Amino acid sequence: MEQLIIPMGYHADLNLHDTQVAIKTVKDFFQQTLAQKLNLLRVSAPVFVDPSSGLNDNLNGVERPVSFDIKGQDQPAEIVHSLAKWKRYALKKYGFSHGEGLYTDMVAIRRDEDLDNIHSVYVDQWDWEKIISKEERNMETLISTVRTIYSVLRKTEKYMAVQYDYIEEILPREIAFVSTQELVDMYPELTPKEREYKIVKEKGAVFLMQVGKTLSNGERHDGRAPDYDDWELNGDILVYYPVLDIALELSSMGIRVDEDTLDKQLTEAGCDDRRELPFQKAVLNKELPYTIGGGIGQSRICMFFLRKAHIGEVHVSLWPEEIQEKAAQGGIPLL
Repeated sequence: MEQLIIPMGYHADLNLHDTQVAIKTVKDFFQQTLAQKLNLLRVSAPVFVDPSSGLNDNLNGVERPVSFDIKGQDQPAEIVHSLAKWKRYALKKYGFSHGEGLYTDMVAIRRDEDLDNIHSVYVDQWDWEKIISKEERNMETLISTVRTIYSVLRKTEKYMAVQYDYIEEILPREIAFVSTQELVDMYPELTPKEREYKIVKEKGAVFLMQVGKTLSNGERHDGRAPDYDDWELNGDILVYYPVLDIALELSSMGIRVDEDTLDKQLTEAGCDDRRELPFQKAVLNKELPYTIGGGIGQSRICMFFLRKAHIGEVHVSLWPEEIQEKAAQGGIPLL
């Protein structure tokens, strides 16, 4: 189902040409600063993978990947949903050491996405992953890393506010940390998205922790595949976005499963059939490094810092005719 919010009195502060310049400015500054702060090296990454490898991200477990055949090969290929699992393989294959990490420009097609101002069939993000020790698989490591990423977000906003007069700094000095269970306790009568909006509008920026685990009400706050994030040590970076009056997710990240957590989460999710896939088997057999990683939405970052009303203002995608017409009428110039 497609939904479109037209902010009252909205107008794009930059024309299409200048928007392209600004997109490059945001991306260049953010990724360079992120790589420096987290000790990350940019690497090349796949657009498609072998479906039998177990490397594709199953997201919430119901999204259908785009697949296609390749001339001269028996196996079809699958467009990635994300590179959450591939990155862990790559860290080992490329010979990275403890404390070192990688990032890549990930492009995906999510054919089952519900389209609105912040969701598109086309997805682009900085996928990053870093090697940690087993002893570092704890909340302290997670919180420290989140604070580092948030500092990069604030630096980027300050930089863009200097470059463009119409951009004002709105991110709070500190990011708040709240668990999904705490949100249920605070707002038991609200839906998960309503809880997110409530806390993010109050705090300005929140790291919502422990996404994927079953809560006291018998429900999950949101779906997470059982074979990459540790559901006790993960979360989403959410910021309040006044242009649309919403809680905007900029990043999903976490400490990755070890052999024990993967064993537990596969059973809990009813996905024991994945145990024999190459990636999952490698984790269970302790053949891959322990890591922390995540994805940071490139278009969402650009949308946020450039104060755009629609993600289609910062990347090219396909939109239903109705959305195109309404956007044009509302002063939203889709690319």
